Amino acid sequence: FFFVPQTAMSNVSKYIVMSMMATGLVALTYTAASNGAATNMWTLVQTPATAAVGTAVRPQVPNTRRAAAQSSVQDATMSTNTPSRSTQVDYFNQAAAHGPSLASMFLVLFPTALLGYFIGAMRGTQQAQPPLAAADYGATQTQAMATYTSQKEFITEAEKAALIDNTDCFVFDCDGVIWKGDTLIDGVPETLDFLKSKGKKLFFVTNNSTKSRAGYLKKFLSLGLNIQADEIYSSSYAAAAYFEANNFPKHKKVYIIGEIGICEELDLVGVNYIGGPADADKKIDLVPGFALPHDPDVAAVVVGFDRHFNYHKIQYAQLCINENPGCRFIATNTDAVTHLTDAQEWAGNGSMVGCIKGCTGKEPIVVGKPSGFMMDNIAQKLGIPKSKICMVGDRLDTDILFGQQNGTNTMLVYSGVTTPEKLAASPVNPDNLANSIADFLTLKQRW
Repeated sequence: FFFVPQTAMSNVSKYIVMSMMATGLVALTYTAASNGAATNMWTLVQTPATAAVGTAVRPQVPNTRRAAAQSSVQDATMSTNTPSRSTQVDYFNQAAAHGPSLASMFLVLFPTALLGYFIGAMRGTQQAQPPLAAADYGATQTQAMATYTSQKEFITEAEKAALIDNTDCFVFDCDGVIWKGDTLIDGVPETLDFLKSKGKKLFFVTNNSTKSRAGYLKKFLSLGLNIQADEIYSSSYAAAAYFEANNFPKHKKVYIIGEIGICEELDLVGVNYIGGPADADKKIDLVPGFALPHDPDVAAVVVGFDRHFNYHKIQYAQLCINENPGCRFIATNTDAVTHLTDAQEWAGNGSMVGCIKGCTGKEPIVVGKPSGFMMDNIAQKLGIPKSKICMVGDRLDTDILFGQQNGTNTMLVYSGVTTPEKLAASPVNPDNLANSIADFLTLKQRW
């Protein structure tokens, strides 16, 4: 019955019958073991030829009825090869007298049939569900992870208060935390003023290298935010600080893939450079025998976000890295996407860094997030341990990883690129979770 197809018999019926058959076999075995009735019946149904030749097996009937039963068997065998009707009835009566009662059989069969019903029902439910396709399986896994993440509670009021008490400096990402494109996120000015009133130091870090600190200061002020230039850490500044910290030779040059922000910051530290906006419109004519010349004094290539990225820049960079001995490959960041406007996500600097990686086969030195260079610089400037710093950002792979890899507390906000689904699919887990930094304002009335 177990192998009967589903269309021929339902699982419920199948398992009820199987359970009752198994119980019946147990009951018959118990009857035979109790009084030998099974042996008696076998003797009675032997063929005449077999009965005439063989000797009847004596049933094990206890006490005084054993002798009577033995005498009856002997007489029936000697007188005729066919047992009489009365003898058959006698043996079956004996079996009934010593076997299980009808009530006991019912008490065994009914629960067993009920068990079979539930087993069949459960198995039928499992078979009724078709196997998931690969795409469906992936979607199911993602949905399950998203459900798990959605159950994680946002930062509580008590946790907000403790975070502020235990933090000396808040480091904020800009895109997706302070603004989106050129639009200020609601509640940001009030939140920054509140944190400053509590004596907290504030720094603003961004992987966008298109502006220098002076350029970003103009943007902060245009949005109504009272920020000082030395509170801003852009990846363009991080590139300049890297060359300054590593005593870049004065007679060497840097080739820039990027915009004016990197140029302005290199000017401030006295590093010579070529490329950048000057190569925005350059093209290559691939005619027979043409070779693009490059400067042998270029000792580093910096790749930052460049809205005028072109094939000339790719070729010039790969020539410098591959042919100039010791030439360094520097990336301001490797962000996959960025917020150039508040309408959609745009391809980030990671796409441009990837081009240079592809043609050189080399990994870049990353000076922006999540590299520790900027965080070390901030902690050193303030003279505080990094454990007293909280990194607040909207990206898991840069902002939150930036904080975790450098020993700071972290807070993820949903005001930028990260969604609950992305958080569920990421191995990076923030210390705190909020909708935006404006969630701190709920403490303002209490304090």
